[in-house]
Amino acid sequence: MGREVIKYLIMFVVLVLTQVLFLNQVQISGFVNPYIYILFIMLLPVNAPRYVLLFGGFLLGICIDIFSNTLGIHAFATVFIAFLRPLVIGAITNREEDMLDYPGLQQNGLAWFFYYTVIMVVLHHTALFFIEVFTLANVFGTLYRIVLSSLFSIFVIVLSQFIVFRD
Repeated sequence: MGREVIKYLIMFVVLVLTQVLFLNQVQISGFVNPYIYILFIMLLPVNAPRYVLLFGGFLLGICIDIFSNTLGIHAFATVFIAFLRPLVIGAITNREEDMLDYPGLQQNGLAWFFYYTVIMVVLHHTALFFIEVFTLANVFGTLYRIVLSSLFSIFVIVLSQFIVFRD
């Protein structure tokens, strides 16, 4: 149990540092912003209690907010996906015995992980970008940002599963 906690603490720190030191500097034309820190929420054990997901989401989001000087928008978006994660996993998993597994690519296959990643990233980016602009005046510009940033984030998250998270 202690070994698992240390593994997730290291993952938390590495993802936050990667996001704030490198990926926050990547902005292509103001439309593409990769956000891979949500991988922490995505890779928590499937049987993790709801309060762990919500608290972990809040802590993750508030850390990104502190380093990015954004006033709680990342915390909102990560708590939002942490809240919806059990519903998403339940909706895309067709066997009850899968509900106790680690939700990684190696354990569940590329198709399942890709589908899971697409749903989680699009939910996160939709919440994040609409809270960030807080208006529907330029809805198509916001949707454009969501699509482009989601595509890039999905690519980086799936690629990271092949390179870094090979358990």
